[in-house]
Amino acid sequence: MKRRSSPELARLRRGLGRLDAASIDRLYGLEPVWEPGTGTALTPEEFVPIRCPYCGERWATRVDLTAEEPAYVEDCHVCCRPIEMHIEREDGGALRAVRVQRLD
Repeated sequence: MKRRSSPELARLRRGLGRLDAASIDRLYGLEPVWEPGTGTALTPEEFVPIRCPYCGERWATRVDLTAEEPAYVEDCHVCCRPIEMHIEREDGGALRAVRVQRLD
């Protein structure tokens, strides 16, 4: 293995010190995600209370607002039956409502 010269190492160190979030995402092939302190008023997730359509128990679930899908399935935390969650958003992406329904 060839040993790098000092000027090469110094150049690499300078380059690594200037990496921002977008550069790191590109470097590792990552998709951009919500970054705290970016100035956006939207939160990446919200906890919302729901009532299970099977057993009637109330519990809070986490809604991921960065996901593209408008619906997903989550099991009830009490009776473990699958619940279909439908996410409704405002035009700006904020959470408007969560509608739940049985899968049977």
